[in-house]
Amino acid sequence: MVALSDYLTVSAILFGLGVAGIFINRKNIITLLMCIELLLLSVNTNFVAFSHFSEDMPGQVFVFFILTVAAVESAIGLAILVVLFRRLKTINVEDLDSLKG
Repeated sequence: MVALSDYLTVSAILFGLGVAGIFINRKNIITLLMCIELLLLSVNTNFVAFSHFSEDMPGQVFVFFILTVAAVESAIGLAILVVLFRRLKTINVEDLDSLKG
């Protein structure tokens, strides 16, 4: 049987990879979005693990709301990315300084 500590270890590894990806590669917007999704998935893993081991259903229901918000966030982020790429012909974060007010 899989213990709670195993789930928490996997979640901590996912969270660490997400944070490391954000700090290592700050130039590509697609990579940043993927790292943010890794952070959200690690939090969801924690919610599901704690909900399962405490035999409480609201934690698992809350995960569906988080996944819905994450999907909307990704869709809006990719739509903005497509518009920026069409306009500026680049997706590097450093080249997006024309958005300053």
